[in-house]
Amino acid sequence: MHKFVDWLAARNPRQQLAIAALAGLTGSLGLAPFGLWPLALAGFALVYVLSQTAQSRRTAALIGWAAGTGYFALSLVWIVEPFFVEPWRHGWMAPFALVFMSAGLALFWGAAGAASHRLGALGWIATLALAELTRAYVLTGFPWALIGYMWTDTPLALHASFSGSHGLTLFTLALAAGFGSAIRGYRVVPVLVALMLPVGFFGGEVLLRIHEEHLLHDAPIVRLIQPNAAQHEKWDPELIPTFWERQLEFTKAPPQYGQKPDLIVWPETAIPWTLGRADGALELIAEAASGTQVVLGLQRFDGPKLYNSLLLLGADGSRQALYDKHHLVPFGEYMPLGDTLSRFGINGLAAQHGNGYSAGAGAQLITLEGIGPALPLICYEAVFPQDVAAAPSRPTVLLQITNDAWFGKFSGPHQHFQQARMRAIEQGLPMIRAANTGISAMIGPQGQVFGSLPLGEAGFIDTALPSPLPPTVYARTGDWLILATILALLGLSLLATRRSSVRKTE
Repeated sequence: MHKFVDWLAARNPRQQLAIAALAGLTGSLGLAPFGLWPLALAGFALVYVLSQTAQSRRTAALIGWAAGTGYFALSLVWIVEPFFVEPWRHGWMAPFALVFMSAGLALFWGAAGAASHRLGALGWIATLALAELTRAYVLTGFPWALIGYMWTDTPLALHASFSGSHGLTLFTLALAAGFGSAIRGYRVVPVLVALMLPVGFFGGEVLLRIHEEHLLHDAPIVRLIQPNAAQHEKWDPELIPTFWERQLEFTKAPPQYGQKPDLIVWPETAIPWTLGRADGALELIAEAASGTQVVLGLQRFDGPKLYNSLLLLGADGSRQALYDKHHLVPFGEYMPLGDTLSRFGINGLAAQHGNGYSAGAGAQLITLEGIGPALPLICYEAVFPQDVAAAPSRPTVLLQITNDAWFGKFSGPHQHFQQARMRAIEQGLPMIRAANTGISAMIGPQGQVFGSLPLGEAGFIDTALPSPLPPTVYARTGDWLILATILALLGLSLLATRRSSVRKTE
């Protein structure tokens, strides 16, 4: 192993940056749709070794940036998909979007590399974890593809109920640093760190068994509607009737398991009419539902402002609640200086005109009859742990409607679903998820999938709604606990470095 480290140290700067980018790309293989977490750990261990061989702060920063660019280039490759919905209009932007997004987010990793130079393993772990936490909040935040999401399909994911997804990121980096230390020739630390993995798996299994048995007792039944309207076809006047009739037929279909649904959920922007022109359509939906309450996504105008909204129709067809999406996608649902840019033909991908959608007032609860308070989340909002934590009081269920047709069919929809499962684990709450093209699913409060419709298929499914668990530690503390842990580790690394410097001068 010493020879390998010496070989890395002997590479010229360009070669080291290329290796770092490849290591970062390997780290992204832990995310959906791959789920290759052993390879991902190896990739992060290599990033750690490279960072420790850096001879200057500048080199350490470039290594971190290169690793981040490789990581985000593969994990966010789906970001080109929206630009090809209307390729004649936006296609030229696709390569620039991927390059600038990957290289831009990698700046957080580059800053971590610079900050951790000469701080050893603890410093590298703490600064990179802090970088990932920071990008979840800065400039409206973008916590997509967090490192900790690689554990979603393993028992380790259950620990997010204590520390959140950022806690899993910290755990992952600690493992990588431990294995990287083994490569560098250290012995004690790697052995201790390696024990974290089986202990973490065992602890997750214990958490799963504690709460598993009562989740579906006397559960309400929810019907999820998935019309499978590809984004380039969704607003085609010739195809709109097909998708409309498909959803109506799914809504009025007989129960799959003999029990009439208590709730029917249509996906985001499920109908082509704005709320002000949808009276007739809403009457037909209520008639098809035959006395069952319906949640659906649609657009609405309030004066000149356009909103991406969720509407609850009561069992009698009346409008019971309305929610407007408040966390919008920059450059997708709205454009900064949109009215000015629209004069040059530059609009948000999902925007109708100018500035695009307007932001709603904020997180709110809606009451579902026979179920209780639900926190509505429209598409992108389920990516943010802080948006879920912003509920005015604790809901009984999380309710996500989404149009993942924007994300294509490769990695984007799978990663979005992965993050929805993590939100359920963090809060100890079930999630109802209706997606236009999939993946629609009933997610349990520990991330279990109790019923789902696969990606790219039209259909519906009746599935029981699991019971919520008591509030988790993360639900009570949010990201403050993990922030305090990161800062404590950073303080310890600074103290250890200072002591080491003093000893060298004595």
